[in-house]
Amino acid sequence: MREGTKIHFARQLRREMTTAERYLWTRLRRRQLSGCRFRRQHPLGPYIADFVCIEKMLVIEIDGSQHGEPGTDARRDAWLRHQGFKVIRCWNHDVVDRTDQVLASIAEALATPRPAG
Repeated sequence: MREGTKIHFARQLRREMTTAERYLWTRLRRRQLSGCRFRRQHPLGPYIADFVCIEKMLVIEIDGSQHGEPGTDARRDAWLRHQGFKVIRCWNHDVVDRTDQVLASIAEALATPRPAG
């Protein structure tokens, strides 16, 4: 996907966030979690991450039923990890129904130092 097209698509995704994405965004925005700044629907290489904290190199992906093909997600996760990102995947229903546990997992990942390299 061309860079300009990807940016346009990311903007469209920001306008059309899923219920779970909107719900999590209200808890991540404005440095509410561990004082870290998150971006939503942010282009990273050939992909668009649901949420990313650049400072902590953490990507959060919110998965629904469309993520039934593990090969696609595995390639994406491998590429992101190769770039130095940690990747957390959460199911839509967990974000809505188990918000505190999801936020605790994210906070733990933010607190975990990245390996030197």
